[in-house]
Amino acid sequence: MKHNKLVKIAQITSIVLSLALFVLPLVSGAQFERPNPTGTNLPGDTKLSEFILRIINIALAIAGLVAVLFLIIGGFRYITAAGNEEAGESAKKIITNSIIGIVVIILSFVIVRVISNALLSSGSSGV
Repeated sequence: MKHNKLVKIAQITSIVLSLALFVLPLVSGAQFERPNPTGTNLPGDTKLSEFILRIINIALAIAGLVAVLFLIIGGFRYITAAGNEEAGESAKKIITNSIIGIVVIILSFVIVRVISNALLSSGSSGV
């Protein structure tokens, strides 16, 4: 029983680390060459608020990927329950919680987007 838990933890950890490796180029911004009209047009010239928004968006993207991954795992467990009521109920809980997580992540993305647009537009028009 203890061995199964360790295997599951190792599998989930490896999946999360694999997804993090796919997102790593987004963090560095190596593939994007965005000019900054208010700065000196140097590659590292960004505002702190833009950097924080980028970190928040990346964190929400990773959380969304993990929630979708748990939705897939829950669906697979539900399909393979084979009439076992305990396994079916466990899979239903995983599916329900992952859907709730996806909804929360989408709503938090919308809230961050609205607040950042309001703050950035009011900050640029006041100066």
